[in-house]
Amino acid sequence: MTELELLQAYWWLIIAVLGAALVFLLFVQGGQSMLCSGKDSAYRQLMVNSLGRKWELTFTTLVVFGGAFFASFPLFYSTSFGGAYWLWMLILLSFVLQAVSYEFRRKRGNLYGTATYDTFLMFNGLVGCVLLGVAVAMMFFGAAFTVTKTNILQPGAPVISQWAPGRGLEAIICWKNLLLGVAVFFLARTQAALYFINNINADQTFLKNMRKKTLVNGAIFAVLFVAFLVVMLLSGGVKQLSDGSFVEVDYIYCNNLLSMWPLAILLVIGVVMVLYAIIRSAFSTTFDKGIWFSGIGTVLVVVVLFLLAGYEGTAYYRSTLDTASSLTITNSSSSLFTLKVMSYVSILVPFVLAYIWYVWRKMNATKLSASKLEKESHQY
Repeated sequence: MTELELLQAYWWLIIAVLGAALVFLLFVQGGQSMLCSGKDSAYRQLMVNSLGRKWELTFTTLVVFGGAFFASFPLFYSTSFGGAYWLWMLILLSFVLQAVSYEFRRKRGNLYGTATYDTFLMFNGLVGCVLLGVAVAMMFFGAAFTVTKTNILQPGAPVISQWAPGRGLEAIICWKNLLLGVAVFFLARTQAALYFINNINADQTFLKNMRKKTLVNGAIFAVLFVAFLVVMLLSGGVKQLSDGSFVEVDYIYCNNLLSMWPLAILLVIGVVMVLYAIIRSAFSTTFDKGIWFSGIGTVLVVVVLFLLAGYEGTAYYRSTLDTASSLTITNSSSSLFTLKVMSYVSILVPFVLAYIWYVWRKMNATKLSASKLEKESHQY
């Protein structure tokens, strides 16, 4: 393996870790989607403020994820972010509404009332989760685009990537993509319930409701995720050969899982950890650490999915219009110099993660309660 190939594989691993962290942090969106069930205003205020302390982590991770993709695999960035316009604009809109809602929900002089901003938060909770899942699903099931690098020489329209007329809308209505999107939504809701159990000190009525939501949403997620895994493993894909040409391969992700068998072990461990968190949290009245088992399990599973999509010469962004336009980590990456310089910067990642862990631990030193919330000068 050459130095360039090693760096490409390294940065795809970084992308996988960032993507996994983002999926875990979507519990914020999952919790927002539950605000309609918080009929008691005191419960709803606890839920919003519990999530409000973490929402910036999700938004920041999304930005870092996009920035890392732009720097390490710019052809994907220009193809997907610039081509699937309506898909990414809807995602962006939902996150903008989220930021506005946390800023103005309880601000003095609010003309729209908290109900309007709660609706925006629920919109972000639903749309943000589902559409991010759809965007990731295109890595397995393909997207309608073509890439012609010589177009960069066209003075009138120097656009390398061309997208289908739907500009991303066709991806949203694809049932395979929606399968993962809806699964991500119910995973986020499951982890939100686990997070509330861990973070909020409320009466047994609230906690019993959260344990019930853990079981219901967790069961729906499990069914949808198993269905997605079956469809994915039975799907074909595109592989790039050493000479740069592409070939269609049946059961490509199943073959990748078998050839990279340690990933299969990590996948099983991750799934077991998520199921353990769901089952024990749902049926135990004292267990409140489920979010950590589920969170670690989620990160392991998502990392495995990303590696299956990009390693072994697999086209992680397959073109359904032109096989030769498919993107791999080899043909879509930055130059050796760029990847090498960025690798030095990536040494800071563990320190950033350690800082996040430290801040999280300080904020969660004591559980949030109604009495504690009343003493705080700032409320979301």
